[in-house]
Amino acid sequence: MNSMPFVQITIAEGREPEKKEQLISEVTATVSDVLGAPKKNIRILLTEVPTTHWGIAGQSISKRKEESK
Repeated sequence: MNSMPFVQITIAEGREPEKKEQLISEVTATVSDVLGAPKKNIRILLTEVPTTHWGIAGQSISKRKEESK
């Protein structure tokens, strides 16, 4: 079977580019191992959301960070 897995990951913005590259690499390797799909066929979409647009327990991440200082 020649599958083309597509993985979508949503994270809050602010991580280092190296960490995002590592995430893409390791998710690709895991999908390849689990599904037996060739790495060249695996697509990863990493979406970063501004912390002002991500809410947890009724507050944005930005607001929560401000209050925890």
